[in-house]
Amino acid sequence: MEYTSIATPERCYADFCLIPVGTGKVSVAEEVAEVQRLLKASGLKYTMHSAGTTVEGSWDEVMKVIGQAHSVVHSKGVVRVQSSMRVGTRTDKKQSSQDKVKRVEEILAKPTSSP
Repeated sequence: MEYTSIATPERCYADFCLIPVGTGKVSVAEEVAEVQRLLKASGLKYTMHSAGTTVEGSWDEVMKVIGQAHSVVHSKGVVRVQSSMRVGTRTDKKQSSQDKVKRVEEILAKPTSSP
Protein backbone atom coordinates (compact mmCIF):
# COMPACT_ATOMS: atom_id res chain seq x y z
CA MET A 1 0.00 0.00 0.00
CA GLU A 2 1.27 3.47 -0.88
CA TYR A 3 0.52 5.35 2.36
CA THR A 4 1.44 8.77 1.02
CA SER A 5 -1.43 8.65 -1.47
CA ILE A 6 -4.23 7.65 0.93
CA ALA A 7 -7.11 10.10 0.68
CA THR A 8 -8.81 11.66 3.68
CA PRO A 9 -12.48 10.79 4.30
CA GLU A 10 -14.96 12.73 2.20
CA ARG A 11 -16.98 14.15 5.10
CA CYS A 12 -16.61 14.40 8.84
CA TYR A 13 -17.87 16.06 11.94
CA ALA A 14 -15.55 17.33 14.63
CA ASP A 15 -16.49 18.24 18.15
CA PHE A 16 -13.78 20.55 19.44
CA CYS A 17 -13.02 22.60 22.49
CA LEU A 18 -10.47 25.34 21.96
CA ILE A 19 -8.67 26.43 25.12
CA PRO A 20 -6.73 29.70 25.33
CA VAL A 21 -3.88 29.10 27.79
CA GLY A 22 -2.16 31.66 29.99
CA THR A 23 -4.57 34.55 29.49
CA GLY A 24 -4.92 35.23 33.20
CA LYS A 25 -8.71 35.38 32.78
CA VAL A 26 -11.27 32.90 34.06
CA SER A 27 -13.70 33.53 31.20
CA VAL A 28 -12.98 32.60 27.59
CA ALA A 29 -16.29 33.97 26.27
CA GLU A 30 -14.64 36.66 24.11
CA GLU A 31 -12.41 34.10 22.40
CA VAL A 32 -15.34 31.71 21.93
CA ALA A 33 -17.40 34.51 20.36
CA GLU A 34 -14.61 35.26 17.90
CA VAL A 35 -14.40 31.58 16.92
CA GLN A 36 -18.18 31.51 16.43
CA ARG A 37 -17.92 34.51 14.08
CA LEU A 38 -15.29 32.61 12.09
CA LEU A 39 -17.47 29.51 11.90
CA LYS A 40 -20.44 31.55 10.70
CA ALA A 41 -18.30 33.15 8.00
CA SER A 42 -17.00 29.72 6.91
CA GLY A 43 -20.41 28.59 5.70
CA LEU A 44 -19.97 25.22 7.39
CA LYS A 45 -22.70 23.70 9.53
CA TYR A 46 -21.87 24.09 13.21
CA THR A 47 -23.50 23.89 16.62
CA MET A 48 -22.10 25.54 19.73
CA HIS A 49 -22.76 23.84 23.06
CA SER A 50 -21.63 24.43 26.62
CA ALA A 51 -18.36 22.53 26.27
CA GLY A 52 -17.33 23.26 22.69
CA THR A 53 -18.59 23.28 19.13
CA THR A 54 -19.47 20.60 16.59
CA VAL A 55 -18.61 21.50 13.00
CA GLU A 56 -19.49 19.44 9.90
CA GLY A 57 -18.25 19.41 6.32
CA SER A 58 -15.51 17.99 4.18
CA TRP A 59 -12.49 16.73 6.10
CA ASP A 60 -10.28 19.43 4.61
CA GLU A 61 -12.75 22.25 5.32
CA VAL A 62 -13.33 21.14 8.91
CA MET A 63 -9.63 20.79 9.71
CA LYS A 64 -8.90 24.11 8.01
CA VAL A 65 -11.49 26.02 10.04
CA ILE A 66 -10.24 24.50 13.30
CA GLY A 67 -6.74 25.67 12.38
CA GLN A 68 -8.15 29.09 11.53
CA ALA A 69 -9.85 29.15 14.94
CA HIS A 70 -6.42 28.78 16.51
CA SER A 71 -5.11 31.63 14.35
CA VAL A 72 -8.04 33.89 15.24
CA VAL A 73 -7.42 33.39 18.96
CA HIS A 74 -3.66 33.91 18.49
CA SER A 75 -4.43 37.16 16.66
CA LYS A 76 -6.11 38.42 19.85
CA GLY A 77 -2.79 38.16 21.70
CA VAL A 78 -3.16 34.66 23.12
CA VAL A 79 0.25 33.02 22.70
CA ARG A 80 -0.80 29.46 23.48
CA VAL A 81 -3.93 27.60 22.35
CA GLN A 82 -4.81 23.98 22.99
CA SER A 83 -7.69 22.07 21.43
CA SER A 84 -9.26 18.79 22.31
CA MET A 85 -11.38 17.20 19.64
CA ARG A 86 -13.25 14.11 18.61
CA VAL A 87 -13.72 13.47 14.91
CA GLY A 88 -16.20 11.09 13.36
CA THR A 89 -16.55 9.77 9.82
CA ARG A 90 -18.90 7.33 8.08
CA THR A 91 -18.66 5.64 4.72
CA ASP A 92 -22.00 3.82 4.67
CA LYS A 93 -24.29 6.88 4.63
CA LYS A 94 -24.43 10.62 5.10
CA GLN A 95 -25.47 11.51 8.62
CA SER A 96 -25.40 14.90 10.27
CA SER A 97 -25.05 15.52 13.98
CA GLN A 98 -28.73 16.52 14.00
CA ASP A 99 -29.60 13.16 12.41
CA LYS A 100 -27.77 11.38 15.22
CA VAL A 101 -29.63 13.32 17.91
CA LYS A 102 -32.97 12.82 16.13
CA ARG A 103 -32.42 9.04 16.04
CA VAL A 104 -31.91 8.87 19.80
CA GLU A 105 -34.92 11.14 20.40
CA GLU A 106 -37.06 8.78 18.28
CA ILE A 107 -35.98 5.85 20.45
CA LEU A 108 -36.73 7.82 23.63
CA ALA A 109 -40.21 8.72 22.33
CA LYS A 110 -41.18 5.05 22.07
CA PRO A 111 -42.85 3.48 25.08
CA THR A 112 -40.56 1.21 27.05
CA SER A 113 -41.55 -2.23 28.13
CA SER A 114 -41.48 -3.09 31.83
CA PRO A 115 -39.10 -5.86 32.92
